Amino acid sequence: MDKMQVKPSTQPVILATPVGLYPGAAAPSSQQLRDAVFSALMRMKVPSVCTVNQEVLSLFASRRTSGILVNIGHKKTQVFPILRGRTLSPGVVSIKIGGSDLTVYLFRQLVHRNVGPRPLRGVSLLKKNLCYVALDYEAELRKKDTEASFETRPGHWYTLKQERFQTGEILFQPHIEGSCLCSFWFRQSMGLHQAVAHCIERQAERSPDYNWYKTIVLAGGTANLPGLAERLDKELHNLLPPNISQGICVITSPYDADAVWHGGKWSAM
Repeated sequence: MDKMQVKPSTQPVILATPVGLYPGAAAPSSQQLRDAVFSALMRMKVPSVCTVNQEVLSLFASRRTSGILVNIGHKKTQVFPILRGRTLSPGVVSIKIGGSDLTVYLFRQLVHRNVGPRPLRGVSLLKKNLCYVALDYEAELRKKDTEASFETRPGHWYTLKQERFQTGEILFQPHIEGSCLCSFWFRQSMGLHQAVAHCIERQAERSPDYNWYKTIVLAGGTANLPGLAERLDKELHNLLPPNISQGICVITSPYDADAVWHGGKWSAM
């Protein structure tokens, strides 16, 4: 409050509940934490406090109150059906693939070629600036010119080849990383498109005449990988029957990691 130069007693507060802590799924300690934060805010004499799930605020940032919010987090990806600002918790789908898995997989690919920066922060910069998602993975593998370079710090340039699109491919084909890490659950995990399609089908059964679930919003830093929205749109049209896939629109949240803050700002207007 001091840094924002406002008086606590004049400002209502929106408290963002961490992604995934929707009613019925929150750990017991989450309520204790929320109560402690409420008590602290009340001592600051704020006039009112409300809690909103972060996934709902991320959706609000795209100026929508209903849709499918796909949050690609650090360690996992969660698909949230949100209707009129409320998370439909029974329909949430989660897969154990997140942004950090892409970074580690890129690191392992570079180690295999005996190149790559240390520590992982440099690898994360390469992922952010050079990687993309192929619209057609097999066709991209046949391309000869996929190289690009980036300077992670002054004088340290690194060149990526097929790693540029192979890294993001594990979102759709988790077994690629599973074969590298000898991880059983990676080999068994569904892909991003399958998780989203599963969520959409469940909502279509419940709302056959209401197409709110056909808007899919991608959130999280990894959501900004070039080509991700287009690839997901293509895969969903291939997976889902025409009566469901027709009209599907996949967009990326415009505010990256700040989507929750912007969503709270918009909801308070």
